[in-house]
Amino acid sequence: MLLELSHHFLLPILFITGLTAGTVDAIAGGGGLISLPILLSVGIPPHLALGTNKFQSTFGTSIAAYSYYRHGIIDKQKILAGLIFTLLGALIGAISIQYLSGDILKRIIPSILLVVLIYTLFAPKKLSGSDLAPKLSEKTFYLIFGLALGFYDGFLGPGVGSFWVFAFMFFLDFSLVKATAYTKIFNLNTNIVALICFALTQHIDYRIGICMAAGQLIGGRLGAYLAIKKGAELIRPLFVLVVSGTIVTLIYKSYAGSRMVEHFNMATKIIFSLILLTTISMVYIWRTKKLNEVTS
Repeated sequence: MLLELSHHFLLPILFITGLTAGTVDAIAGGGGLISLPILLSVGIPPHLALGTNKFQSTFGTSIAAYSYYRHGIIDKQKILAGLIFTLLGALIGAISIQYLSGDILKRIIPSILLVVLIYTLFAPKKLSGSDLAPKLSEKTFYLIFGLALGFYDGFLGPGVGSFWVFAFMFFLDFSLVKATAYTKIFNLNTNIVALICFALTQHIDYRIGICMAAGQLIGGRLGAYLAIKKGAELIRPLFVLVVSGTIVTLIYKSYAGSRMVEHFNMATKIIFSLILLTTISMVYIWRTKKLNEVTS
């Protein structure tokens, strides 16, 4: 087991991480941006962290998908093509990730998370409306994004929910709630495929996964409720803050051996982190103000 008796204090932290990630993910996607960095930051090897993350997130995604389906938001007759293409993409991605070394993943993951965070900060909150027409047919949409996002979700995953929501709203003119609901269905599909692959290669820590899954079950239900009641605005600032902090931590841990970082003393590192977090917060506030001006 990765966590010894002296590390049991981490289990409540992991439970809260699952709860927070499940809530955020059910509202607008991106819960993996919270859970995966936390798993990596407590010392879990990259492949094991990815597999454990898939295990715990599947529980939150399942309860969120069911909650949306129960409210009649999802048309099950129109999602078959999407399920097929996302399944195929996720299978290819989950197999591909098994052949990358842990050292490569440690370098790749922070960079991808940073790109997704920048996207999250600058993506419009509302891209669809009654005056817009779908830019793609559903079959074409599922062929392109089912394969591409399915592959990414099977390969790595964090932030894929946000990409799905953006794609549904921009290309199919879905409302925010409907886009989030459909996102959960395809997230669940790819999670199960990737989960099987990680389980077969023994890249899941089930004790940590079950602890976080308990939080995910609560968070998935809570997040779906808040999204249906249009409560996403309550979560977005917390999401940006947590992701920013964890990315700073991951980048530092990944490049701690470089000469540039070796010449930084602790005070300089703290100041740098605070400046970066403050900059991200200011960008978020500015972006929110601009979007509010446009919508008003």
